Amino acid sequence: MSKVAKKQKKVCKAAEQVKEVVQNTQLQVAMHFPCPIYLIERPDFLASVSAVSEEALTERRKEQNLDEIYPVLMTGNLFTDPRMAAFSEFVGATAWNILAEQGYAMHDKVVSFTEMWTQEHHKHSAMEQHTHGYGAQIVGFYFLETPENSSRVVFHDPRMGKVQIDLPENDPGQATIASKMINFEPKPGLMIFTNAWLAHAFTRHAAEKPIKFVHFNLAVQMAAPANPMPAAEIV
Repeated sequence: MSKVAKKQKKVCKAAEQVKEVVQNTQLQVAMHFPCPIYLIERPDFLASVSAVSEEALTERRKEQNLDEIYPVLMTGNLFTDPRMAAFSEFVGATAWNILAEQGYAMHDKVVSFTEMWTQEHHKHSAMEQHTHGYGAQIVGFYFLETPENSSRVVFHDPRMGKVQIDLPENDPGQATIASKMINFEPKPGLMIFTNAWLAHAFTRHAAEKPIKFVHFNLAVQMAAPANPMPAAEIV
């Protein structure tokens, strides 16, 4: 082997060693324990859901005067209304798919609504940070009317350990790993899903016209067996 070839070989070997050192000293980031939030635009449901919601809100207005401290109206449950069937079916199927894609064993389980109701928040109304219990696994929203300066939906970091020992954010206006909360601007037809353990809230409503949206919660239960056992015989 010539001197030039030997020199080139040494150079290549040195380059390989440098490359290996660089690779071994670079931080490998493993992102785990995510807090997913799912968004989809479905304006095709607006007409039917708005009609049912407005009908229910009209009845509620007859029964309840608007409170100036808590200026919000809420309907009863709407998921049994046959006019909501297509909407309810889509929400239920999406909730099931989300849990299955997240890695949960859903092959023998079904989802069912615990609540689905419409809220109408007037000027200065807000919703405090909270989660939904009583078996809820997926929560979500479907926005019907969102005038300019509407409330924003806010999701809060659920990790209490981080909340306890958190540091100030460099720029709270940017969504980063350091963020304590994240908000989304609603618009008609926007649908949002997330796990029920992720706390949510709404900022104070600043518009003269109210914001209207459907709020829904879904639980999980075992599916009925394909061949149910016969009823026990009483002897």
